[in-house]
Amino acid sequence: MARKKTARRILTVGLLALVAAALVFAFWPRAVLVDMGEVARGPMVVTIDEEARTRVHDPYVVSTPVTGRLLRVAVEPGDAVERGTTVIAHMLPANPSALDIRTREQARAAVTAAEAALRVARADLNKAIADNDLAQSDLERAQRLARSGTLAQAALERAEGTSRAAQATLDTAQAAVSMREAEVENARAQLIGFDDQGLAAALQINTEKATPLFAPATGRILQVMQKSETTLPVGTPIMEIGNIEDDLEVVVELLSTDAVQVSVGDRVIVDKWGGPKALNGKVIRIDPWGFTKYSALGVEEQRVKARIELTDPPEARAALGHGFRVEVRIVVWDKDDAVIVPASALFRNDGGQAVFVVQDGVARLRPVEIERSNGLQASVATGLEPGDRIILFPAPGLEDGTKVAQRAAN
Repeated sequence: MARKKTARRILTVGLLALVAAALVFAFWPRAVLVDMGEVARGPMVVTIDEEARTRVHDPYVVSTPVTGRLLRVAVEPGDAVERGTTVIAHMLPANPSALDIRTREQARAAVTAAEAALRVARADLNKAIADNDLAQSDLERAQRLARSGTLAQAALERAEGTSRAAQATLDTAQAAVSMREAEVENARAQLIGFDDQGLAAALQINTEKATPLFAPATGRILQVMQKSETTLPVGTPIMEIGNIEDDLEVVVELLSTDAVQVSVGDRVIVDKWGGPKALNGKVIRIDPWGFTKYSALGVEEQRVKARIELTDPPEARAALGHGFRVEVRIVVWDKDDAVIVPASALFRNDGGQAVFVVQDGVARLRPVEIERSNGLQASVATGLEPGDRIILFPAPGLEDGTKVAQRAAN
């Protein structure tokens, strides 16, 4: 019996020891698994990224100089043109419209009246010719008598005045005939209509008789608005010409909050334009006024336009044209030897920024001063040194003095 009691006591003590050990193991503080990173030193840039488009700064829109018929345009977008030499289009006078009955009868009556006025003018011309001939004969007679001394000087002068008046009347009558002939032609022109039988043959005018339109600038055809033959009013755009090689720039619409951070002369990286490498540029102008624009999600935004000059030679962007989509990164801050920390390690603490630094397996809270951040990385002014181990994505419950361990990579 004594042995059984002793064995039972030993077994009970052993079980209690195991339970105590299990409890101690269960409640013993363990290291929190975290992701860690390292503070580094190197170059860092802060950019403002936006979608943009290319354009020719000074495009030329060729418009119809007069109302007329534009012949079919032969040039194509991309064709090279030279100012004052390349013919880009041809124009003909506009076709007459069809006449209704009342308009035609009015035009015929105007022709009849003009022809009658012409006959009157010719009659006046005949009278003026007769009067002038008589005046010339009287003048010659008076001159002979004056030379012989049988005619007074006053009579000779009257004969000369009558001759000059007759000549002036003759000139007036001849001018009146020319004017009346022009009125007849004008009245007959009013009878020309689209439905005239002879009009079809008159409209068969070839390009050699058409008025040529020359290129106003040297460059390339950007787009053709009117390709087919048609009748256009004056000032209608026909095509657009621009110099892609030397006059291409980038226009970006920045948020107004980003535009205040950009300055003229800032370096720009033009990316995702389709070429093998990014292009370089610089900001040359920021508009002083903003405009309202709605995003794809319907959010109202205030935008500001900025112009970017491409500094690379044209050969580096030979395939880039007018109206192409690109992405620009405007460098608003850069530093060659910045102390860089991942932005995921930063969090707010007592109105400032702080990180957890790992020292001997323990997390230590450390306030830091940030110079600039680009969303992925931040430049630290004070508080960290290159090589420091920091905790990435610190959990809300993590405190100063907590034991931590590196989480195994998946």
